[in-house]
Amino acid sequence: MRASTPRESTLGELRTSGHQYETVKEEIRRNLLHRLRSGQPRFPGIVGFDDTVLPHLERALLAGHDLVLLGERGQGKTRLIRTIAGLLDEWTPVVEGCEINDHPYAPVCVRCLRLSDELGDSLPVAWRHRDERYGEKLATPDTSVGDLIGDVDPVKVAEGRTLGDPETVHYGLVPRTNRGVFAVNELPDLAERIQVSLLNVLEERDVQIRGYALRLPLDVLLVASANPEDYTNRGRIITPLKDRFGAEIRTHYPVELSDELDLVRQEAELGAGGAEVPDHLLEVVARFTRLVRDSTAVDARSGVSARFALAGAETVAAGAVRRAALTGEDRPVARVCDLPAVVPTLMGKVEFEVSEEGREQEVLEHLLRRAVAETYRRALGGADLSGLLEKFDSGETVESGELVSAEELLRRTGRVPGLARIVERLGMSGESPGQAAAALEFALEGLFLTRRLSKDDTGTYSL
Repeated sequence: MRASTPRESTLGELRTSGHQYETVKEEIRRNLLHRLRSGQPRFPGIVGFDDTVLPHLERALLAGHDLVLLGERGQGKTRLIRTIAGLLDEWTPVVEGCEINDHPYAPVCVRCLRLSDELGDSLPVAWRHRDERYGEKLATPDTSVGDLIGDVDPVKVAEGRTLGDPETVHYGLVPRTNRGVFAVNELPDLAERIQVSLLNVLEERDVQIRGYALRLPLDVLLVASANPEDYTNRGRIITPLKDRFGAEIRTHYPVELSDELDLVRQEAELGAGGAEVPDHLLEVVARFTRLVRDSTAVDARSGVSARFALAGAETVAAGAVRRAALTGEDRPVARVCDLPAVVPTLMGKVEFEVSEEGREQEVLEHLLRRAVAETYRRALGGADLSGLLEKFDSGETVESGELVSAEELLRRTGRVPGLARIVERLGMSGESPGQAAAALEFALEGLFLTRRLSKDDTGTYSL
C-alpha cells in the first residue's frame, strides 16, 4: 500500500521541510542498512539465495557498485534485479515536468537549470514513486544508441529550434531513469558498438548524444544480466564495459529440494479452476526438475529453467480441472494420473545432448518415474500398506486413469484399511473424495514402481 504523496510543491517548501539530497546509491545503501539492522526482508520473493547470492549482492550495493548478474536461464536474475528498486525511498522529489527526473537541489538538464535560475525557491516540485524509478530494457540486436542514450528529436527541430540547442534532444531510456535503477537484460545480445555507448554512463556518469556539447551527469544504478559466456554464442560483454562494472555476481538454481518446492508454491498459478495440487505431487514435480537438470542426457550449459517446474505444476493442476469438467467432480484434486501429461508439455524447454536425439520423451518419462518413486519412498516408504495390498490377494484389479473421477476410483477400490493413515502421512485432511483418491492412487503407483504391484497400459493395477 502506497503512502500518501508528500505535500511540498515548491523548492522553498522542500528546503523548509528539512529534506536532504542523496544520490541513488547513497539512498539504497541507507535503506539496505536499515533493513539489515531491523531484520526486515531485503529482497522479498527471492528463494534459495540467502546464503549464496544475496550476501554478494548486499556487499555490492553497500559499496555503491554497478553490477552484472551471471547465470543460466531461469535462475531468477530479472526477478532479483527488480527487487533492488524496492530499496529506494518510497517518494522522491523531482523538478516538475523534467524528462530526466532532476532533483530540485541539483538540476542537471538545460531546462531545469534555466528554471532554477528564473524561479529560485518558487521552482515547482513534483513527487515520483519508487515504482516509477525503475527502467528495464531487454537487449536485442536491433537496439540502437538512440533507444538507450538518446537522439535528435526531429519534431523539436521542426518547431524552429536549431540543431545545436540541447533541448532538441530526445532522451533515451537510461537518462529517463536518472535517479533510479536501470537494468539491461541479456547484455551480451547488445551489438558491441551499442555497448560502447554505456562506457561513459558507468565511468564518467554522463552521456554523449550525436556530438552535442552536452554533458549530462547522471545519477543511476546500472544493473545487467547475462548468461555465462561459455553458453551464449550470441555475443559477449566487451572487455572495457565488463571492467567498468564494480561487481560480477553468479546466480544458481535452487540448491535444496525445499527451495525448489518453495519456489513452485510461490510462483506457480495453481488456483485457476479451483484446482488443488497436493504437496506430494508438487514434490514430484520439484524432484523431476532436479533430476532433469542433473541428467547427463541434458545439455548442462543450457540449464533447466525454474519455469520448467512452474509449467509442470500448472499442467498437473490443469489436468485435474479438465477431469472435473468431464466427470462432474465438485472439487478438482490433482492425482498421479495427471503427471504423464507434463512430459510432452515440457519437452521443448529442455536442450538434450546430440547423442540423445530421438530419445527425448523416453528420457523424461524415465526421470518422471524416478521422481515419483523417490517421493513415495520419502513419504510412504515406512508406511504399513498391507491393508491396500490385501485388496489384490484374491486377484482383484483396480483401474484408474485421467478420466476416472475420484468417486469412481474409490468405488472400484472399495474399503481400504489404513487409507486414513496414508492420507494423514501425505499431509492431507481426507475430507473430500478427491484427496482420498489422490492418496490412494499415489500409494498404488508407489507400490507399482517398487515392484509390489503390476500395472498395464490402461492404468489397471494388479498383484
